[in-house]
Amino acid sequence: MAATEILYRDDSYLRSTEAELVGFEGERGLVFDRSIFFATGGGQPGDTGVVRTSDGRTIRITDTVYGANRDSVVLQAAEPVEGLSLGQMMTQEIDWDRRLKLMRMHTACHLLSVVCPFPITGASVGEEESRVDFDIPDAQANKADVTAAMMALVEADHPIFTQWITDEELDANPGLVKSANVKPPRGSGRIRLVCIGENSSVDTQPCGGTHVARTSEVGAVHIGKIEKKGRINRRFRIRFGSLPQSG
Repeated sequence: MAATEILYRDDSYLRSTEAELVGFEGERGLVFDRSIFFATGGGQPGDTGVVRTSDGRTIRITDTVYGANRDSVVLQAAEPVEGLSLGQMMTQEIDWDRRLKLMRMHTACHLLSVVCPFPITGASVGEEESRVDFDIPDAQANKADVTAAMMALVEADHPIFTQWITDEELDANPGLVKSANVKPPRGSGRIRLVCIGENSSVDTQPCGGTHVARTSEVGAVHIGKIEKKGRINRRFRIRFGSLPQSG
């Protein structure tokens, strides 16, 4: 099966595109020559939405994953798909409101990793709440202080962009990898970096996810909870909105 051209890697703001159906996976999986649908990975869930045929048929997509060889993107339909033909042109449309929430949240996770520059042991991006786990040597953290530092980065309206480096360039800069357990995928010969700030002045790290174009688009976020998960491991829960006032 031909590899899928992954459009969201270069433009996370694409909401629809025309694509050719090039394969099936099981009863519900559709594979296209190109995709704006994000495939589950790096703690970010796959996109949902619809695909439409030229004769007006609408097929609801409830999840997106990588194919077995990871070079194809599989759109999972809500129900078994029948009556489609390879080579057929269709229109992909993502659930934009959901995607934008995930883009804002994923960016917020990157900002948290700037505020808390410690090894990341786990992460999960959600529509209303995300979490990032850190190994923190002194295990001290304050919700209000971390929230204020994150919001300072949001309000500074830093640009966010991507660039590509080779495997060898990553090997020469191991400090770019913040995750203690998960390494960037290799094999293609190049690694995608997500950069924050002019000339990457705020942050640079390998990431295949979708993000907003400026930190101001994250909007109001706060640390809702900090949980103790081990002697030095702490789980930070990021939520939308301002930090609730105590008392």
